[in-house]
Amino acid sequence: MTAHLLSHGDSLLAAGDLAGAGDAYLQALAADPACGLARANLGYVRERQGALLEAELHYLQALALLPEHPQLLQNYGVLLHKLKRFDESEAAARLAVQLAPDSAPGWSQLGVLFACVQREEEAEACYRHALALDPGFARASFNLAYVLLRQGRFEEGWPLLAARWQFEPLAQAFDCAPWEGEPLAGKAIVIAMEAGQGDMIHFCRYAALLKQRGAARVAVACHPALRRLFVTLPGVDEVYASPAPMAGWDFWTHPMRLPALFGTTLATIPAAIPYLSAEPALAQWWRERLAAAAPAGSTLRVGLVWQGNPDYENDADRSLPSLHTLAPLAAVEGMTFVSLQKGAAEGEAAQPPTGMHLLEIAGDLHDFADTAAVLANLDLVISVDTALAHLAGAMGKPCWLLLPDYRCDWRWMTARDDTPWYPSTRLFRQPSAGDWEAVITRVASAILKFQVAWHLEREDEEPHF
Repeated sequence: MTAHLLSHGDSLLAAGDLAGAGDAYLQALAADPACGLARANLGYVRERQGALLEAELHYLQALALLPEHPQLLQNYGVLLHKLKRFDESEAAARLAVQLAPDSAPGWSQLGVLFACVQREEEAEACYRHALALDPGFARASFNLAYVLLRQGRFEEGWPLLAARWQFEPLAQAFDCAPWEGEPLAGKAIVIAMEAGQGDMIHFCRYAALLKQRGAARVAVACHPALRRLFVTLPGVDEVYASPAPMAGWDFWTHPMRLPALFGTTLATIPAAIPYLSAEPALAQWWRERLAAAAPAGSTLRVGLVWQGNPDYENDADRSLPSLHTLAPLAAVEGMTFVSLQKGAAEGEAAQPPTGMHLLEIAGDLHDFADTAAVLANLDLVISVDTALAHLAGAMGKPCWLLLPDYRCDWRWMTARDDTPWYPSTRLFRQPSAGDWEAVITRVASAILKFQVAWHLEREDEEPHF
């Protein structure tokens, strides 16, 4: 009976039915309270459902029954990692690989922990050990790629990144071969939609390089909110709100494969900025609207974005707690702040910090073409790590990017306050995990200097008699 319920739960879990699997494991435990596997799997289900503390209780009870079960210890280590109890997570992960030294997933998971706490040398060693055990283990290749790319070791990192498509398959299929660097003269190629909107903005710059290779037609499939903006891309003949037509192409490509196919190094990053722009008539409309809304004596216009997409796995660390975290900026006189915040936090703009003049316009931003038209009329953008920051960088707009210390995205690299991807972008990093106060203090100081430089630049532009 217990074995049948356990097997049934495993089938439901494999099919993605977490609720059904949880019920089956509870029934198995009712039949046999000492069934360690049912208890362990119930913990895994609760973890997947987001009930982390309940999951920990089940894992601990399972470990009391199965103290030397490598997979259980590995899963428990992952849970502790999510809870940011890093020392305990390391202890569990190390015991897992001691008990199963030939487990490539176990070594890779230990590497993930090390990478997240910035012990990258140890992370790299774990990933390479996992790949020595199983050269075809895609997850370890992908994890190693991120460490290498973060360090600017592009030549080795880009090819390894291709492993991601073994476990993140492209949803759309095309009736042609993927481009592997073949001659493009006279050919038609489509760049498929991939990952998030920020990723598409980041890598769509390679469309112009495809055209330079001689492609007769270059098309991009993208998120609907990007379609109107991407019409401004140099070298692009057609833009589709995904999906694009399946037939009619000689080649297709993932956008994130293009850096490897073009042999991109730190010295050869395509940085012909701007490569995205606003529609002139729309930009003019916003110029007049923003000028009419600015208070008397206001000079600089600064766009603000303080939170990202809550569905992103690391959003709690990359987003500010609220708009009021930016309250120190309100002390800077002569500023008009413009809320570019979309999503759940958009409504916070209605109650800005005391003394902050904030224009609440996000409700009129229906896609990224609208947002680009606003950006064209701003002097500076201050943003957390979202697609909006990529857009500002792609337009050549001064952008101050606020970055978390924990699990900072690979593309911003390590210990830099600039980025070769977007020369107009300046990076403000947390000195330690969660310390946004120190970041905003630095930003408030920097904005005063920016304001002085802005005024001096305008004075130099005025005619002298």
